[in-house]
Amino acid sequence: MSCGKLFSTSILRIALDVPTREVFDYLPGAETDITTLQPGMRLLVPFGKRRLVGVLVDIADKSHLPAGKLKKVFECLDSTPAVSPDTLKLLQWAGEYYHHPLGEVVVNALPTLLRAQNTISPAQETVWCLTDKGRSVDVATLTRAPAQVELLEHMIKSPEGLRETVLDQSIGNWRATMKRLLAKEWVGCKTIKVPRLLNTKPEGNNGIDVSIALNEDQWSAMQTVCNSFDSFKPFLLEGVTGSGKTEVYLEIIAALIQSNQQALVLVPEINLTPQLTRRFQARFSQSIAVLHSQLTDKQRLDAWLAAMEGEVDIVIGTRSAVTVQLPRLGLIVVDEEHDTSFKQQEGFRYSARDMAVMRAQLLKIPVVLGSATPSFESLHNVNQGRYQDLKLTQRFGAAKPPRMQLIDLRKQPLFDGLSRQLLDAMKQHLGREHQVLLFINRRGFAPTLLCHDCGWIARCLRCEAHMTYHRAKNQLRCHHCGAERRAEQSCPDCRSTALIPVGEGTERIEQALLKHFPGTTVVRIDRDTTRRKGSLESLLQEVHEGGAKILLGTQMLAKGHHFPDVTLAGILNVDQGLFSVDFRALEKTAQLIVQVAGRAGRAEKPGEVMLQTHYPDHPLLQTLLNSGYAQFAQQALQEREQAGLPPFSYMALLRAEAVNAAQPLEFLREAKALAQELAAPGIALLGPLPSPMEKRAGRYRAQLFIQSGNRAALHKLLHPWVLALEHSKLGRKVRWSIDVDPVDVY
Repeated sequence: MSCGKLFSTSILRIALDVPTREVFDYLPGAETDITTLQPGMRLLVPFGKRRLVGVLVDIADKSHLPAGKLKKVFECLDSTPAVSPDTLKLLQWAGEYYHHPLGEVVVNALPTLLRAQNTISPAQETVWCLTDKGRSVDVATLTRAPAQVELLEHMIKSPEGLRETVLDQSIGNWRATMKRLLAKEWVGCKTIKVPRLLNTKPEGNNGIDVSIALNEDQWSAMQTVCNSFDSFKPFLLEGVTGSGKTEVYLEIIAALIQSNQQALVLVPEINLTPQLTRRFQARFSQSIAVLHSQLTDKQRLDAWLAAMEGEVDIVIGTRSAVTVQLPRLGLIVVDEEHDTSFKQQEGFRYSARDMAVMRAQLLKIPVVLGSATPSFESLHNVNQGRYQDLKLTQRFGAAKPPRMQLIDLRKQPLFDGLSRQLLDAMKQHLGREHQVLLFINRRGFAPTLLCHDCGWIARCLRCEAHMTYHRAKNQLRCHHCGAERRAEQSCPDCRSTALIPVGEGTERIEQALLKHFPGTTVVRIDRDTTRRKGSLESLLQEVHEGGAKILLGTQMLAKGHHFPDVTLAGILNVDQGLFSVDFRALEKTAQLIVQVAGRAGRAEKPGEVMLQTHYPDHPLLQTLLNSGYAQFAQQALQEREQAGLPPFSYMALLRAEAVNAAQPLEFLREAKALAQELAAPGIALLGPLPSPMEKRAGRYRAQLFIQSGNRAALHKLLHPWVLALEHSKLGRKVRWSIDVDPVDVY
C-alpha cells in the first residue's frame, strides 16, 4: 500500500482465525493509507509472537483498550476486498446465529492459500512475438543454430504470438533459446490477461439430451422462479424421483445468464459434482467453476478467484461453496436440500442450506430448494407460508413410479443376507438384460468379528464400537475414528480359532452375488472402491455403458444418479433405521428408502423395488408403501408438533469431550447451572447425559440439550451463556462446542 496520512483516531477492527468470539483492535501501520482501506480486505498483523492474516470488518473511531496497548498492522495484502460487503454481512450473521468465533467464520471462508501471506495475483501470461527484425531473418542461414531455427519456425507459424503454456507443451527447454533471440531483438514479449479456468467441454454427454422439452409441471415451476428474479423468494421444488428437477434448474439458469447474472448450485456430496457438472457443460457454453474438498489448494483458489472476478457464470459446489464470492449472483439452487451433508459437523457447525436462504434474503434474489423427499423444516416453512411449494408430480417422459413391495424375512432362510424372493426377482430382471441395484448401508465384509466359542467381539480400543471386518485386506477398521489393525487369527480371550464374521457389508454381498450370478459383472460403489481419483467416474461409466449388470453400494448410489436400465432396486438392511434414539431417524430412513427406490424404472422400462425387513408391519413402511412420502411426512409432522420437537421448537446442543471420563459431565453440570440463572421461562434444559456413543477416538463425550418454543428466546440465552463458558475454568479442561439446529445427536 502507498504511504498516506495516518489518522490516529482510526481503529481497525480485525477478525483473526483464533478461538475467541471477539475481534481485535489495531492501529494503522506507518505505510497504511487509511483512505483506501475497506472492510473485507486482508491485513497482516502481529498477534503475540506470531504474524497472522486477518480480515478487516470495521473501521471505528475508538477502542475499549488504551492507545498504548494497541499494536499496528504490518501491511494490507489486498487492493480490493477479498471478502465482499454482502458476503461479510452473511458471515457476521452466521457467526452470531451459530455462536461461533467470527474470526474463524470469516477467515475460513477464504481459500486456504488466501489465509496465508499471499497476494492475489492477476491472471496473466507472457506472449512471445516476432519483431520486424525477426520476420526478416532467413532461417536457412542459421545452419549452426538448430534450436533457434526450431523456435523461429514455430513463431513464424503463429504470427499472433506464442504463449508460455504453448511453448512448454511444444518445445522442450526453450527459454535459453528465447533469451538469445531477445538479445538479437528478433522477438519481443508482452503480458496478456488470460482466463483462470479453461472452459473444457466434455467428450460426450452420456446420452443427455440437451434440448428436452419441459412438461407442464416443469414449465410452470420454471416460469414461477423466473418471474421472481431480482427479489427474495424461497421456493421448495418438490418433485418425485425422476421428475426432472435438474432440467428445471437448467432452464431457470439459462434465463438468468441471459440477464448477465451468475448462479450458485449447491450439492450435498462430492460424488454428485462430476455428473452434475457434465449435465451443465452439455447445456451451457459458459465457463463453469467447480468447488469441493478434493481439489488442490491451487485449483480451489483459481475457481474461487474466477467466480469473484466474474469469469464464470455458474458455480457448482458442495457445502463450503455457499460463501464463494459472486459479484453478479442472481440465483441459488440447493439440490437434495434434505441431505444432512449440508450441515457441517465439526468446528463451525453451520447449515449450508440455511445460509443459502439467508444469503438470498440479503441479496434479494430467489433460492430454490430441490428434493423428492423434502426435510421436515422445509415442509413446515411451506405450511407456514414462508416458502412457496412447486410440485413436480410426474416422472419425466414415459417413466412410471416403481412398484414397491416388502419381503418379510421372518422365518425365511437367508443366503448371505439375500432372500430367495429377491434372488429370484434379480434373475428375472437380469434375464431381460436389465440392470439391478442393491443398497446396503454398510461397508466392509461384516460389521462384527465374533468368537464362536466364548462370545468375544472385536472392539475398537478407542471407541465404544465394534470393528468392521474387511476380508480383502484381512483388516479390522473402526468406521467412527478410523483406527485399523490386522484381524486376529485367534480369540484373545480363549485362544480359539473359531472366529466368524457376523452380519453383512458390501464386500460380503459382492462375494455372494458373484457366487449366485457367475459370469455377471458386479460393480461395487462405496468409499473403499472409490478412494482413488477418477475411480467413481470410471465405475459409473461402466454402468452407463451397460458393462455392469449388478450395482451394489451404499448411500453413494442413492442420490441423484440416473440409471435408465435399472429396473429392480433392492434394499437389504432397511431395519437399521427403524429404531434409534435420534428423533430424526425415521425421517432420514424414509428419505433414504424413497431416494433408493427412485433409481429404478427411470426410463421406459417399468421399475420394481423390494425392501427386506423383519418388521413388515412397521407404520413407517406401511405408510410409505401405501400412501407415499408426502403422507408419511404429514403424519410425522403432526407427531413432532404434539411432542414439541423441531421444527415446532428450536434446539441447541452443547457437546463436551475429554480424555477423563468425568470431566465432560462435570463441565456440563456447571454449564447447566449457569444456563438456569440466565434462561427465561420456557427454556428446557435436558441432561447432561453421556452421548449415545460415549467414547469415541479415545475421548469421553457428553451433551446437554437446550430447547425452546421461541427462537429469539433461545438465542437470547445462548449469547451471554457461550461468552461465560469461554471463561470457565472447567471449560479449559474439556473440548466443547455449541451446535445450533443439530441434525445428529451422536
